[in-house]
Amino acid sequence: MTKFGIKILVNGVGLYVASLLAPSGITFHGTGFQLVWTIFLVALIFGLVNTFIRPIVKLFSFGILLVTLGLFTFVINALMLLLTSKISEHFAVQFHVKNFWSALLGAFVATTVSLILHALLPDDKK
Repeated sequence: MTKFGIKILVNGVGLYVASLLAPSGITFHGTGFQLVWTIFLVALIFGLVNTFIRPIVKLFSFGILLVTLGLFTFVINALMLLLTSKISEHFAVQFHVKNFWSALLGAFVATTVSLILHALLPDDKK
């Protein structure tokens, strides 16, 4: 359970950094504790989407992933970010992704930040 919690926190930081680097395309609304709560909820939704929906999409797009040598993964991540935005809107969470290109940039930034943070965090392997 703590591993999932750490992934949620890392995703939250990655998504927040993405919103800072693409301020007109990815937005969180709120201030103070409300902003922190919004980031946490969006990271939770993003984590659930990546856990349950992303593997199915990757399975059905295996051929194009193979042809593009895995670069299509960024498109899949962008689509998952757009889906997270739509689910957030449905649950009245103040998070919005403007368009596909903003989602692509956001997915790239969030993935990069997540990779860096996961590399810096200690492994729980014994």
